[in-house]
This record gives sequence, C-alpha cells and structure tokens, in this order.
Amino acid sequence: MAEASTVRYRNKCTLSYLDGIPVCLKEEFKVVPYHHRVGTAYLGTEPETEDATVAKKLREAGAIIIGVSNMHELGTGTTGCNPNRYHKIPRNPYKPNHFTGGSSSGSAAAVAAGLCPVAIGTDGGGSVRIPASFCGVVGLKGTFGRISSQGSLPLSYSTVSVGPICTSVADAAIVYSILAEPDPLYPYGLKQPKATLSDMCAPDLKGLKLGVDWTFFKACDAEVLSICEKAVEHLQSLGASVVEVSLPEMEEVRVAHVICILSEMRDFLQPDFNKHFQEMNLDTRANLALASQFTALDYITANRQRTRSMRFLREIFTTVNCILTPGVASTAPRIYESDLLTGSSDLSFTVQSMRFMQLGNFTGIPGLVVPIGYSTAGLPISFQVMAKWWDEAVLLRIGLKLEQFRYQTKKPSIYYDVLA
Repeated sequence: MAEASTVRYRNKCTLSYLDGIPVCLKEEFKVVPYHHRVGTAYLGTEPETEDATVAKKLREAGAIIIGVSNMHELGTGTTGCNPNRYHKIPRNPYKPNHFTGGSSSGSAAAVAAGLCPVAIGTDGGGSVRIPASFCGVVGLKGTFGRISSQGSLPLSYSTVSVGPICTSVADAAIVYSILAEPDPLYPYGLKQPKATLSDMCAPDLKGLKLGVDWTFFKACDAEVLSICEKAVEHLQSLGASVVEVSLPEMEEVRVAHVICILSEMRDFLQPDFNKHFQEMNLDTRANLALASQFTALDYITANRQRTRSMRFLREIFTTVNCILTPGVASTAPRIYESDLLTGSSDLSFTVQSMRFMQLGNFTGIPGLVVPIGYSTAGLPISFQVMAKWWDEAVLLRIGLKLEQFRYQTKKPSIYYDVLA
C-alpha cells in the first residue's frame, strides 16, 4: 500500500487527503488479512478474507492500514483491560500504569503514542470517546447510521456508531468526510442527509446557542469540572451564547441504555456464552450473566424510554445548537497487578466513565470529545459536544475552537515520532 501511494504522489495523482496516511482499525472490524478476534481468544481463528466497509473505503482513499488494534473483549467494558493471551492490556501513553479506557483501547493508544494519526473505533457506550478522552486525543462518534458498521461484529445493533480517533479535529473532519455516506449493505444509514463540513472554519462562534444542564455537567471530579467550566467561558468569548437547559430523566436514560446494549449483546452472543464461556474473560462472563436477567418487558420499557428521550432532545434542539458536557467524569484509572492476571471489574467506575456518554448512544445523536488540558497528575482531561442528528458539522466547528483553548499539548511519556 505504501509503495502504491509513493507512486501516486510521484505521478501527482493522489486519491484523497488520506493517501499515504497510516491508519489502524479496531479489531471489531474485518480487515484482510488480519484475524477478526474482536478482543477474544476464540474468534477469528483464520485470517480474514473480506474487508468491512470502512476498511474498504480507507483503502480506496489510499490510506495505509498498518494493522488492527487491541480492544476490550467483545466491547464489554470501559477500561480496555483485556488479560487474555492474544491481547493483554494496552497502556496509557501518558502514564503506562494507567488504563487507556475502552473498548476502542488500542485505537486511542496508537494515536496518542504517535503510531498513526488516525484509528477507527466503534462506540456503543462511549467506546470511542472514553479512550480518546483518557489518552488525550480527539474522538468522534457519528450519528447512529452515519458511518457504516457493516463488517463489524454486530454486538448491539441499536446503540453502536462508528467514528474516528485522531490527533486533531481537522483530521477527524477529513476522515469523517471520507467515511460518512450511505452503504447499501447497511440499512440504518440509507436515508441520511449528505454529510457536510459547512461553516466548520468560521472565524468565531457567533449565533451558536450552546446548551448546558449545569446539574448534570457538574457530576464529575473537581479537577475535570474546573477546566471544563473554563472551556465553556472560552466558547462564550468567541461569540456563542450559553443557554441553560434541563436534560430530563437522565437516570432513566442510564438504566435503559444498559438494558438495551446488554440485552442486544446477550442475544447476539448467546451461542458464544454457551460454547466459549470458559475462554471468556471474567468480566465478560459477569456482564453477559447480568444481561441474562433482563426480561422482554425490561427491553420494551427501555425502548419506550428511548422514544421519550428522543422527543425531549428534539425539543431541546429547537432552542440550542448543541449540548456541552465534560468528556469523562474522571481521568484514566490506575492499573493494579491483579488486573493484569484476572482482569478488572469495577461497576462504580463503569457507571462514572459512561455518565456523559450514554445519552448519545441511546438516542443516536453525534458526539465529539476534544482534549482541553491535564490533571495535576499529568493525565488528559477532555470536553464533549453533542449535536442533533446528522449535524456533525457544528461539532467540528466548535471542536476547532476548543483546540485553541488548550494552551499546551504535552507529549506523552511513550511517544514514537514516525517521521523523525
């Protein structure tokens, strides 16, 4: 791929802005000729023979696929802790004794560590945005259906969106513009409006109304809150107005999202649970066992909540252009010795890490996280912007301005300068 790209550059006939750019894809996607293990020790025993749609599109754009990246087993957690024999635990490039976040753990680590400027992840409960936040890079979860997930393991069909993890908002915009379009093989995105980057480079944010539910916004660690509040002031200083909004029934949203994603995963993974139980990590077994306790009634009630929440959001988006929250409520947690051997299961951390993520997955609205600073311990802190369905352009416009707020970008302690 690299040789072919070199020839295209020599002949001045490059295919896209991604021509010659190294990328990796989360192991949840089929990528020839790699193993499609999806973080497990039992799937993908043979090398893959067909590409997922996103892999195909990246190749057509001239990108150089350097490999598939590590992930939390079957996408069932937010730490990235995966002690099975093929995967082990990716380290946070800022502090190697801390987790990367998950489940697109290796994708965020690879981008933060300089191995490639672009990686592709999936996000069913924050799985792009949590690791991007913990590793100090940009993560975009597209609107549900915006980027095809054909060729990824269909773990949860109603909550998962695909998106890029990148070093900058501009890079995320480039990747988004190449990947975001209907795919005949993926029914959920067929009727989408055309993806645009309109007004992305506007000099200011005049005319934009940014919604904040301050009670919800403040449900995070003090260090995270302090820098996120300053980021809101920065956006105001560029001409945007901040409007107080109320996000109703967020506790119901949290519970209903968990019921939906776990019920769908349990349904799809039922044969695996019966046949490969002994080969699964302990936390995967626990999550799938928990999922088996949900009833059809729970699932139906959860989806009624989804309809309600989408209606609330429709009303909110008639008054504001987007909703602001911190990225993740805390910084990346420490890795303990026992995690390396048996994995990690910490329900209170899982709940905390997904707090600002679930609304986007549950209702399908897009979300962007941008790193805005560091904790006193030197771990990245990020900020999230969510917008109405299909309006990724406004996220990217605000994201560019958030990058200006970050007065320094610290180099991680593990960093490979591939251009040196």
